[in-house]
Amino acid sequence: MPSDTKENYLKAIYSLEENGEKISLSALSKRIDVSIPTVNNMVKRLQEEGWVIYEKYKPIILTDEGRKVASHIVRKHRLAEMFLVETMGLGWEEVHDIAEDLEHINSETFFNRIDEMLDYPKFDPHGTPIPDKNGKTVSQNYESLSAIEPGQSAVLRALDHEQKEFLVFLNKKNIALGTEIKIEEKEPFDESVVVAYDQFKNVVLTKDVCDKLLVEKVHK
Repeated sequence: MPSDTKENYLKAIYSLEENGEKISLSALSKRIDVSIPTVNNMVKRLQEEGWVIYEKYKPIILTDEGRKVASHIVRKHRLAEMFLVETMGLGWEEVHDIAEDLEHINSETFFNRIDEMLDYPKFDPHGTPIPDKNGKTVSQNYESLSAIEPGQSAVLRALDHEQKEFLVFLNKKNIALGTEIKIEEKEPFDESVVVAYDQFKNVVLTKDVCDKLLVEKVHK
């Protein structure tokens, strides 16, 4: 098994790849919040393990074996988050740091049991796909709320940003997965929108917020 540090790198590479990003040293440095030289040294170690392919000035690519290892780590993290929300009653803004610790537990039996207890969830509390035991995930075809036109409605299915501050902001706005949001108006100048959902009317959301809300359009 890789060390905790290597696991964190593999998970970060997997997440960037999942988002369709080309994985540069600078992108990985930003994701993990360490210097580029430190990232460069670790990527070389991952390459020696056969988990990534990296050439200077080219994107970092997971090998098949690297993706298998990375998906296993991601699976543990997302199952842990789901367990903490569904079984222990923690908020979706509280679970990331705890799951960061739990994901390093080296027990397949432990996580398979969590999976079974939760009835094999396909998504974590933030709407992100959970890899199964074979590393397979359910495909998503969502769009950002920014793409929804005035007069249309969409259901929030996932988030493109899971930092605690953003989740707390959504809590204050009473926005959760499954919330049906109607676009009432869109401001041409800054692309902010006025929305309505549940009992809330005339709520203003910035474009930055809307970009992070992944939705499924309601066809009526």
